[in-house]
Amino acid sequence: MSHTYDLTQGKVSPIILKFFFPMLFTNMLQQIYTVSDTAIVGKGLGDNALAAVGNMSSLTFLVIGFSMGLANGFSVSIAQSFGAKDYTKLRRAIASSLMLSAIIGIILTTISVIFLKPILVLLQTDKLIMNESLVYGYIIFGGLITTILYNLASGILRALGDSKTPLIAIVISSVLNIVLNCLFIYTFKTGIGGAAVATIISQSVSAFICYLQLRKIDIIRLSSADFALDIPLYTELFKNGLPMALMNSITAVGCMVVQYFVNGLGVAHTSAYSVCSKYVHLFMQPACTAGFTMSAFTSQNYGAQKYERIRDGLHTCMKIAFVSYLIAAVVMFFFPEELASLMLNGKDRIELAAQFLPICGLAMFGVDFLFIFRSGCQGMGYPLIPMLSGITEMVMRISVIVLFVSQSGFRATAYAEAVAWFAALALNFVAFTIILRKKLCCDKRIYFTKKHRKIVL
Repeated sequence: MSHTYDLTQGKVSPIILKFFFPMLFTNMLQQIYTVSDTAIVGKGLGDNALAAVGNMSSLTFLVIGFSMGLANGFSVSIAQSFGAKDYTKLRRAIASSLMLSAIIGIILTTISVIFLKPILVLLQTDKLIMNESLVYGYIIFGGLITTILYNLASGILRALGDSKTPLIAIVISSVLNIVLNCLFIYTFKTGIGGAAVATIISQSVSAFICYLQLRKIDIIRLSSADFALDIPLYTELFKNGLPMALMNSITAVGCMVVQYFVNGLGVAHTSAYSVCSKYVHLFMQPACTAGFTMSAFTSQNYGAQKYERIRDGLHTCMKIAFVSYLIAAVVMFFFPEELASLMLNGKDRIELAAQFLPICGLAMFGVDFLFIFRSGCQGMGYPLIPMLSGITEMVMRISVIVLFVSQSGFRATAYAEAVAWFAALALNFVAFTIILRKKLCCDKRIYFTKKHRKIVL
């Protein structure tokens, strides 16, 4: 049982915070080294190279987001098995997740490499950045299997209550990534391809560190029997994983449509949008981490049928998300130009970014609370709700950008984000509330029935 953490026992708030902070540092480091990558590319190779990386962001999210959704869905089944103390199923779920992830990784890599150029053309990618976008994309997608393995390994560790090992892995890989970026770009002059290679090497190291930790956990030592064909278990894993994967990909399609309109406005807008997206992802990380915490906490307690703890966990995670929102809103609203100038060189691009950041800063509580309620639905084994909310996000993003881009210009991208967040939040909030109330009412009826029987006896 060493190196695992039971989230079904003890006071809720201390347990959540103990699990949350290592994972927060992990996610923040990931975003910080992503921002550092962007700054190194922008300052070292210029705004066009930065635009090429940014132009790839929605496409990489489409592919990598799909694999992340599968990994997160698989980890729900793993966490529920761990919470229910069903260690035989736990081992088989991990073994099945490994096999399925490897197969899916090969398929996604092949498809991504083959269709990269046609999709970039479809996105109206400017000729000035087409070649650099292709170089970056081929390398990132060529090393996709390392990203998938890291997401799966860290997801399994979180499902077992270990949020510290992914932190250690990211600390090491972040430092390595920054060093390699500087080395490849400034010393070896490898251009944008060097930045992509640095990312793949760093991800490989973080995946290997998580793998070494998994080998130390006694209850998940796998045997050949655990890899036996198990169709019902595969069905359960895909039932949780596929809707979450589709949710991410559907959301990414909406982002790709926004990217299409941004690219149509010119390279300066592409650069500005790239930087704005990096900052939005950076500042949403505390709430995103609270969502991951909510998912692991809910999954374990749902498996243990401790529904009251799920409600208490919700309250703690919502407080974290609210504090996160206050910090993001202040920084993005009052210091947009300062933030933009850290990565951009051109004055026109900095001014464009300064239009976007205050709007999203004020609206960010929509996405912050979305993470909490969406993760709660996932943790209770209702992944179709988040998938439907992903469709809602896509529809609202596309609708707003199509209707307002001609009138509001670059600001329409910020409006599209805000409206998509609030629409998805509304759906997940209603669904989570209904599901949890039903579980709590059912739990109380069982409790009073048992109590009545004792009195009669």
